[in-house]
Amino acid sequence: MPQPTEPTPRQTLYTVTADSLVAVDFTPRHHDRAPDRHHDHAPDRNTDGSHNRNTDGSHDRPRLPRRPPGPYRRLFALPGTRAFTAGNLLARLPMGMFSISAVVMIAGARGSYALAGAVTATGLAATGVAGPWIARLVDRYGQARVAVPATLAAVLGSLALLLCVRCDAPDWTLFAAYAATASTPNLGGMSRARWAHLLREDPDALHTANSFEQAADELCFMLGPVLASFLTGTFFPEAGTLVGAVLLLAGMLLFTAQRATEPPPGTATGTARTPLRVPSLLPLLACFVATGAVFGSMEVVTIAYADAQGHRSAAGAVLALQAAGSCAAGLVYGALRPTGPAERRLPVCLLAMAALMSLPLLAARTLDSLWGLAPALLAAGMATAPTMVTAMTLVQDRTPADRLNEGMSLVVTALLSGIACGSALGGWAAEHLSPTAAFTTPVAAAGTALLVGALSRIASANSRPTH
Repeated sequence: MPQPTEPTPRQTLYTVTADSLVAVDFTPRHHDRAPDRHHDHAPDRNTDGSHNRNTDGSHDRPRLPRRPPGPYRRLFALPGTRAFTAGNLLARLPMGMFSISAVVMIAGARGSYALAGAVTATGLAATGVAGPWIARLVDRYGQARVAVPATLAAVLGSLALLLCVRCDAPDWTLFAAYAATASTPNLGGMSRARWAHLLREDPDALHTANSFEQAADELCFMLGPVLASFLTGTFFPEAGTLVGAVLLLAGMLLFTAQRATEPPPGTATGTARTPLRVPSLLPLLACFVATGAVFGSMEVVTIAYADAQGHRSAAGAVLALQAAGSCAAGLVYGALRPTGPAERRLPVCLLAMAALMSLPLLAARTLDSLWGLAPALLAAGMATAPTMVTAMTLVQDRTPADRLNEGMSLVVTALLSGIACGSALGGWAAEHLSPTAAFTTPVAAAGTALLVGALSRIASANSRPTH
């Protein structure tokens, strides 16, 4: 005999219409899903601000909106980005170590700063020549296939320089050994190429990535000389070169091991146009030369000014403030969403750089103190990173996709050329004018960059077809 079943409880839902109160039968069925209190019914709060009350008298807990992640957190949430960034930073740190380590090692063993400076200048010139050629090979055959053997050649060159100094080899061997370090691949360019490959459909995220890379450049070139000075002064003169070689090789192996984020080799290298033949890219390279002159002249002039003030040993710390300002400004600039295209933002950045570069000149003339110059350098450095990030974005836009590493390497060559010219002009001004008056050199270089940018924009506007 079948057992009697309990009757299903009957519920009545009353709804108000325009004319009357209507009762609606609302009997739940067992096969229907129970309504979700949080999603199917009213929100947690009524329009008057009071909580909704459940049938048992309890209150719903209000749901707080989840805070969206920041731009840098979203950037490094992509698979593989943290690993290749860690390797790249590890390998990029020695870029600020090799030069000062070589100067200390050669000058300490041979007793000649002139010889040490000539050797490092030769390596700088060799880097400017070999960099675009190595970058072209990277574009054609891939980062891992080219960067690893090129880095091994650079490490062997550093070790050969160390042995030549220790064994009292002829001076010409120092030039040859240090020139071999020019085979070091453009680490910043390869990292930016990976970001451009991963974020090709997201220009806002690419802006953040470029800003991070510029801040990383400033950080490495700020910490590299400090680490090299500590190693060579605490242990032995060759310690900076040895540690730099180990960091370079280990970082490059870690970087190139991340194959999932590596951009594919170029498929049209035989027919793709070299970046030097892209008309709109040449004015940008000229801007980078002028910007490099700002860096080179400011470094030499600041050292001369600190020496005149009797604080030559503090020049490095004061110059580090300029790099710190640029690093901080780069991170802030990357967190902001850019407004308007990069070609419209670049003249504004160049104008800001020209204006802020006048602050060290004003501080040197009015305060006549190295400690008064320090905050002016910090403020002046804040203009360089946004300028570099915006100009680098334009380089990425105007360079053929399968020649991106070569385009980045040309930027490095332009910067190195500008640094060499700026150092020479700043040194001449500090010696023939005065250390204070020599601060006009970076101001003139920044003004030149602004003028080149303005003329190139006018020429670009006149070349557009009119309808």
